Amino acid sequence: MPKTTPGPRTRRTMTAATRAAAKRAERGHRAPALETSVAGRTVLIEAPKNGWEDPPEPSLESFEEDAPPKDEGEVEAHPRGRRLLTLVLGVLLLAALVATAVLGWQYRDGHRTESARTQALTAAQKAAPVVLSYDYRHLDKDFASARTHLTGGFHAEYGKTTKAVVGPTAKKYRAVVKATIAAPATGTPAASVVSASPDKVVVLLFINQVTESTQVSGARVDLNRVRMTMARTDGGWKVSGVDAL
Repeated sequence: MPKTTPGPRTRRTMTAATRAAAKRAERGHRAPALETSVAGRTVLIEAPKNGWEDPPEPSLESFEEDAPPKDEGEVEAHPRGRRLLTLVLGVLLLAALVATAVLGWQYRDGHRTESARTQALTAAQKAAPVVLSYDYRHLDKDFASARTHLTGGFHAEYGKTTKAVVGPTAKKYRAVVKATIAAPATGTPAASVVSASPDKVVVLLFINQVTESTQVSGARVDLNRVRMTMARTDGGWKVSGVDAL
């Protein structure tokens, strides 16, 4: 029989059939396809080479790896926060130490002041009769005893006054002056503290002075108020000033 040459249409049909057969042969070596319906038409979805498998469970490392990188400002915020916290704690600690020191100083100062009030008042009550009394018959002895209770500038001032004024006058008129601290019916000396600090105390005293001399007949009694300033010294509380009120 004579050979018949296929026409163009026949060649296209054969070519399409050949390609379809080749694809079917190739799919035969692959995993079975999944048949599903899309928009009313049945289609084949080829399975992966390893078959259908569930995705692996996510791990903590995967989350950490996938997490977005932190901003540089956020990374530096922690050291800055710690430095700020340390600074605040340091300031609070310093404030507490200062407050403790101030309270301790105030307590010690208050204790010293209270002790000074008692000691200075007692010293003033002992000094006043000696400083404000004298007898023309033994002036040097009386003035020397008085100076043991004095301190500072008042010590020098007392020496000048007694030598220039009080001594000569007492000898001339044979004056005898005896001073005592007034005492009410209760017997408590009329003396009180006006102001006080650890090293200085001002005391108010009510003094009775009995004076005898050739200038008066009998004895004259003078009721005086005296403000006496007391100062702390190495030898105890001394008189640093006397003012008649």
